Amino acid sequence: MPRLPIFRLGGAPDKPELPNLAASTPFVSLEGLSVGVDNLRHDVVLSTRFVEAARAQIARLIARNGDLEGLLAAEAPVSTQGPSWMRDQAGKATPPKKDPSEWRSLLTELQVASLNRAKKEFKLSVDLLARLAVTKFLRTEMNQQFLQVLERCRVLLKSYDNMRQQKAHEYRERLAQFQVRKKIILRKTGQEIFETLREVEKSTLARTRRSLFGEETSGGSYFTYPLFLNRLLFSEDGRDDFLCAEHYVMLGNWDRDSDRYGRMREVASGFLRSLYGEEVSTETIDAWMNVPENARALVGTGTPDESDEGLQQQERLAAWVRLLEDERVMENVIASYHVVPLLNEYAPRINPQQLKNALIDRTECDRVERMIQDHGKLSPTSLYAAVAKVAACRGAERAKVAARFLGDFFHYHRDLRRLEILNGALDSVNLVANERLQEMSRVNGTLYEFLLPEEQGQTDSERVLRHVVLKADVRDSTRLTRTMMEKGLNPASYFSLNFYDPVNKLLEKYGAKKVFLEGDAIILAILEREGEPGLAVSRMCVLAREIIEIVRGYNELMQRSAMPGLELGVGITLQESAPLYLMDGEHQIMISEALNESDRMSSCNKRARKVMEPQAGPFHVYAFQAAEMAADGNPEDVILSFNLGGIRLNEGAFRQLQQEITLEPLKVRLPPQLASSDKGEYRLFSATVPVDHDIFRKIVVRESRIPRIDPADFSVKGWTERLYYEVCTDPAIYSALERRKAAKG
Repeated sequence: MPRLPIFRLGGAPDKPELPNLAASTPFVSLEGLSVGVDNLRHDVVLSTRFVEAARAQIARLIARNGDLEGLLAAEAPVSTQGPSWMRDQAGKATPPKKDPSEWRSLLTELQVASLNRAKKEFKLSVDLLARLAVTKFLRTEMNQQFLQVLERCRVLLKSYDNMRQQKAHEYRERLAQFQVRKKIILRKTGQEIFETLREVEKSTLARTRRSLFGEETSGGSYFTYPLFLNRLLFSEDGRDDFLCAEHYVMLGNWDRDSDRYGRMREVASGFLRSLYGEEVSTETIDAWMNVPENARALVGTGTPDESDEGLQQQERLAAWVRLLEDERVMENVIASYHVVPLLNEYAPRINPQQLKNALIDRTECDRVERMIQDHGKLSPTSLYAAVAKVAACRGAERAKVAARFLGDFFHYHRDLRRLEILNGALDSVNLVANERLQEMSRVNGTLYEFLLPEEQGQTDSERVLRHVVLKADVRDSTRLTRTMMEKGLNPASYFSLNFYDPVNKLLEKYGAKKVFLEGDAIILAILEREGEPGLAVSRMCVLAREIIEIVRGYNELMQRSAMPGLELGVGITLQESAPLYLMDGEHQIMISEALNESDRMSSCNKRARKVMEPQAGPFHVYAFQAAEMAADGNPEDVILSFNLGGIRLNEGAFRQLQQEITLEPLKVRLPPQLASSDKGEYRLFSATVPVDHDIFRKIVVRESRIPRIDPADFSVKGWTERLYYEVCTDPAIYSALERRKAAKG
């Protein structure tokens, strides 16, 4: 993205060409980030150590700007009340630390860590989210700490009720002034925090960002990162008179003021349209006014320059002055600069807008003069001098003021626009304080935790990249239960001893966990985390084989005792993302598409079983596409599955298996009675799966095309392009594989 797009608009052919104006439109993009548990905002948790240090620093600044340091320090050693940052480990209150460097150091560490994470994840939006979260936290905490300091002082004053009455009266006066001056105190505190943020950005973050992402990417973020270097960052609405007077220009704030922001924006827009044409869109005008340098390109500085460009600027400046005078705001503009020195002397006792209006309106001047005289300690001398300077501003001086005003107004307009965009982006950040909501967001993989390096621990390695689900479904469990009960046997203990307990013993070995257990099925999952070997699917395949083998062994024992055996169907599915969770108290309930698909993979159609069970051969998984009539009478293709003692993979799991381990094409000669009973075209692959440091297991995977059949008799009518996959479980296949290996060896 170019740093600033350029618009070329010239005047009529007989007029000098107008300057090319740059355009800037601020924006924040959090594309690619997950929304949190409310499905609206991004869930964020900030470093606990940073949060505590920031709270302490904000409280220090508020106490200092509110002239309360002496009061707090006087009573701190004898009180156990107040915020945690004022108390030591024994519970006694202690004065806040005087060294603010810790909070700045932690701020730098936290934001450098977020940049490193953004680089690791190839998402600059991760860093933007961290910056937004820090800004939102600091904004919120300013008001919270003001209230905490106020409450702290109130608690301290109670100890003066029955002693040191004079001291108590003095402190009450000071506390009353603290409350009255809240807006001023918060403004000063906000500006000091802003200065720290700006210093950290210039000294460390900007260079780190260029180092990690390069000049091109950093340039692409030109329109976003300046939003955090905005003087208005910690103002409520950007209309603070003192802030504007010091860094921009103090416009009117009352409805009756002719120089209020909305009207001056219309005046500036009219000036630009008078030069570039009425057809220029509002969006373009707004983008031009977001670049303060455009003002100087248009009207210069008001200092005569005899070059061709300088003469053109003087001509445009004269038109700008005439427009301000025609709109009757030129005097207000002049007064807005001459009122600045008066603010330190008269404000906040006298409203800044009253002071400014007093410089151009006789009636208002008389009112302000009386207010000064009523105060007693103030002198009107400075007011009179400022009134005289405004009245004496003529000719070339007025032109200089008008030129300066256009640049200052563009500057203010740009920062006000940046503040509006930033406020909108902050609304999309949810600083999650509730631990239960934090846990819910964390297990769902939607919680962005921005921590200091020493706090991170295993956070990165615990992030789930993908998960594999296995469902082992018991066939005809209802019939089996009824049969056992008719014989006076206990089906609960039967299932537990022959199925659930043996499977439970395997979970730790394969890094699997139980997701769900029901009367006729068990669902397991392996979560693949960042930094771990990517073997989730291959390990699940071996686990599935072992489950089938264990059940087969128990069935042989049960048959000797004339007990019914268990029949299983196993489905394995992969989802290329972390699962989601519902929280039922302390219990997590997994939500995943892989659960539904594993159910389909493990299922066995009754018609397919009736046809295929007598002739299934060495394979235990089949899939058929049958043309059937839908409920609305239209024909549709239906997949009929057969899975009896088999393990079926979905396509995603097979593709991942190919990446995890080497699948070698396998040609084995099956026993004639097995080979002749197979149906359809297939390919076999063999692979070795590392289960532990010195434990390896073989698996054979079959890939086969799905045939198109007549559902009446399952006769094959053709072959589709769709494939299905089976992890082979028949011992004859693995015996053939061993014979082949022995023959080669």
